Amino acid sequence: MIHDLAPLHFENAYHNIKPEDGDRIISMSDGRILLGGEKQKIIFPQFADLSKQDQGSFIYLFAIGEERFFLGRDIEADGYRYEDIKVLRKCAPHSMVYAGLVGMQLARWYEAHRFCGRCGTAMEADERERMMRCPACGQMEYPKICPCVIVGVIHDGKILVSQYRGGFTDHYALIAGFAEVGETIEETAIREVYEETHLSIKNLRYYKCQPWPYSESLLFGFFAELDGTEKIILEEDELTMAKWVTPEEIFEKPDDFSLTNEMLCKFKDGEVDIMCD
Repeated sequence: MIHDLAPLHFENAYHNIKPEDGDRIISMSDGRILLGGEKQKIIFPQFADLSKQDQGSFIYLFAIGEERFFLGRDIEADGYRYEDIKVLRKCAPHSMVYAGLVGMQLARWYEAHRFCGRCGTAMEADERERMMRCPACGQMEYPKICPCVIVGVIHDGKILVSQYRGGFTDHYALIAGFAEVGETIEETAIREVYEETHLSIKNLRYYKCQPWPYSESLLFGFFAELDGTEKIILEEDELTMAKWVTPEEIFEKPDDFSLTNEMLCKFKDGEVDIMCD
């Protein structure tokens, strides 16, 4: 999946440092990201590529292997253009794509925490850790992630697939949703399946997790078996479709990107029976 960067290592500890000429800059502008190169080999500008007027304030983000990444905003650089963040799904290499996605996630967090939610004072970045502090009331804000489930429900040699309103229409999704306050992640899986399809499940089996910067979440993948009737009652506020499909009806191909795709391909290849026997 997209976060699998081996043999490179993703190191996200915060450092209060300034960029040097060889460091990469991730710049965001109106939700778009600054890219260079071609889709099969994208790159981000190095600090040395920037004009003097753009060499202002930067925030250290993380390192991948030997390369360090910093956050900028509304920067221009020759040979680079701003693209919709969605284009990263079809780009390479993995290390640059993942850097762009996590950089986008952190950019959104900094943008959303410019002012204190308690008293409205302008926030200040802490010098020792990735945290925003209010100089007036002392409120501290750290980056947060949202736990989320993806559930592959199995029944009679078929898997439950869906499509979400506002989501992708060119491939299948699995039932998914965010955890609510006070519930376990297993309870989330059971609740989401029932809320969206009125189906009950049993024998919930954890499969794998994935950081998912698009929704600032940590995805927990589960397989489960149907418990009771197979009749679907669709929650039309969220879903446009939900149905049972056989392995032969799944048209997804492995893309090394998302947990949903990997789970569907595992079922398609007959590798799920052992998990749900």
